[in-house]
Amino acid sequence: MIRSRATAAAFTVVLAATFLTGCGASAAHRTVSGSPIAASSHTSKPITSHAATSAPVTTPTHTAPARPSAQSVFDAMSEAQRVGQLFMVDAPSTYVRTATLDAIDDDAVGSVILDGTSYLTATQTLQITRQLQGHAPAHVALFVATDQEGGQVQRLQGPGFAAIPTAVEQGGYSPSQLRADAKYWGGELHRVGVNVDLAPVLDTVPPDWGSNAAIGDLDREYGHTTAAVAAHGLAFAQGLADAGVVATVKHFPGLGRTYGNTDLTGSVEDTVTTRHDPYLAPFADAINAGVPFVMVSTAIYTKIDPVRPAAFSPTIVTGMLRDDLGFGGVIISDDVGIAAQVSNYTVAQRAVDFVQAGGDIVLTVDATQAPTMTAAVLQLAQTNSAFRAKVDAAALTVLQAKQAAGLIH
Repeated sequence: MIRSRATAAAFTVVLAATFLTGCGASAAHRTVSGSPIAASSHTSKPITSHAATSAPVTTPTHTAPARPSAQSVFDAMSEAQRVGQLFMVDAPSTYVRTATLDAIDDDAVGSVILDGTSYLTATQTLQITRQLQGHAPAHVALFVATDQEGGQVQRLQGPGFAAIPTAVEQGGYSPSQLRADAKYWGGELHRVGVNVDLAPVLDTVPPDWGSNAAIGDLDREYGHTTAAVAAHGLAFAQGLADAGVVATVKHFPGLGRTYGNTDLTGSVEDTVTTRHDPYLAPFADAINAGVPFVMVSTAIYTKIDPVRPAAFSPTIVTGMLRDDLGFGGVIISDDVGIAAQVSNYTVAQRAVDFVQAGGDIVLTVDATQAPTMTAAVLQLAQTNSAFRAKVDAAALTVLQAKQAAGLIH
């Protein structure tokens, strides 16, 4: 998300590789068993943890129960439960909201986002995430996300959470130092039950662009060149992975050359970016390195799809992200709950259009929208076999990501 108001078990080499090489559900969700994702000329390799250690090989005296796989959990799910895995809803960062629990309990929602600035202690935050996880179904834990970028976008700020500098300041660090720092910041999240960080920002704002409400005005860019943004954004993502937290690069295909903020303003357009634009380089680098999540913006890119916001555009979500860049991980939307940019779409249509475009997780910061959104997606899935195939492919992709993150028990 890009609002301006101040408002996972650790990845190991094996887990990261599992995510990147698990069996895909469809051609649109490419994963090749036993090898890196290879949907284009790019070569993917997983972001892996340097904390993994080798354990001695022992012969167990008893056979341990087999751990369920993403596929076996998927096979046991009803269609409604699969649909629920495609949603991330608001969970206030300072208390447990009834609407959030209802979304998990009644609509099978599989992910939440801690939203709003919190000054609670780490212990108090852990209590909240434990309550939320207590409502998750058997075998499959929730993805618990937040926006912990630094500067003006740091949701958790109480005792137990370091003050994270802005991305502009982080851009002055060496990539190795930033990776080490991001591992520390990610460790703080991991200890309180947050397993997804909706960071880093890979948008590049040109040096002479002027006001850029979403990124530049908030010091969210790592630099003014794609090389600087790629190097430091990837370092941040790798540090999170070292700490056992899933990184999310955003906001594809970039908000660095827009003027308005899609959360606060409608009709935000990028009139510059093309389908094979050089400013896509940081995203391509992150995908090649195996980043697990990519967030798609809701701006309109007039030279790519002049009619639809990026999150609702098959050309951008499937054509560019899946096919051109070969991304096989989880595609999550920017907020489509209260963002001004999508206010002219019905609540139901926002969810349907994102999944129809090829997306995996619909993000809404209004948990009360969950019944409407999940019902709309389920209804279409039950009457349209092509759409149901997209729902099932997305659900399996999300479950594979959860397995990689140690969230399938």
